[in-house]
Amino acid sequence: MTAFFALATSLLWGLADFGGGLLTRRSPALTVVVVSQGIAAVVLGAVVIATGGWSEAGPRLWFAFAAGLVGPVALLSFYKALALGPMGVVSPLGTLSVAVPVGLGLFLGERPGLIQVAGIAVAVTGVVLAGGPQLRGAPVQRQTILLTLIAALGFGTVFALIAEASTNVTGLFLSLFVQRVTSVATGGAALRVSVRRGGTALPEGGFRWASLSALGFVGLADVAANGTYSIAAQHGPITVAAVLASLYPVVTSLAARGFLSERLRAVQAAGAGLALVGTLLLATG
Repeated sequence: MTAFFALATSLLWGLADFGGGLLTRRSPALTVVVVSQGIAAVVLGAVVIATGGWSEAGPRLWFAFAAGLVGPVALLSFYKALALGPMGVVSPLGTLSVAVPVGLGLFLGERPGLIQVAGIAVAVTGVVLAGGPQLRGAPVQRQTILLTLIAALGFGTVFALIAEASTNVTGLFLSLFVQRVTSVATGGAALRVSVRRGGTALPEGGFRWASLSALGFVGLADVAANGTYSIAAQHGPITVAAVLASLYPVVTSLAARGFLSERLRAVQAAGAGLALVGTLLLATG
């Protein structure tokens, strides 16, 4: 069950990241975050009412609240990094998010075997190469790498927090709702400050209602991924759930290659591949 839900998480996150990064190339990143998360919050609110999720309210919701504060920062950083691109490099770098839940698992007494240790070494090497060391040609912008690392730390923190926010499915709906409401409030406040300082909230040419479906997909895929990850982490070792869930860059990279025809430099492609191989070693060790 852990492997199934963790792999479902990687699929959902990969598609959400691709869609979010693509939308951010046409619209302000904060707007993408706030609107997509707002749509998810409305849907989750209806689910909570229908399932009587309010009865599960308790101290654990503070974990969901904290995840809601961290989430917008991670999403904003990641979407901006994806907009700067290329997705095939940015997304594999996001696998560093696995360090936080794996570290938590180690703290709780889980111990990696030799294969998992080897996986860590391979993944770190892959991350360095995926950043595009200047062997020839222009490397990926430093801003892109920094934004991706900030996002990875934030995602890893959300991994750990959301796994602790509930103990059953009904409580999970409520915790995800609280997380999304907090994310929308936080992101909305940041968007308001940005507009007051001269930033824009709407894309060039104005807002298109047709884009609502894409924004809704991004928000719902992201929240579904949080839910499947929480279930995976509750039914098996955190380390296994985290590393399998972190395979989402495969989906994003394949989507970028298929829909955007992205081409990576040889060293970047090798690094992205090593990062994913390291993740697989961690999962199977």
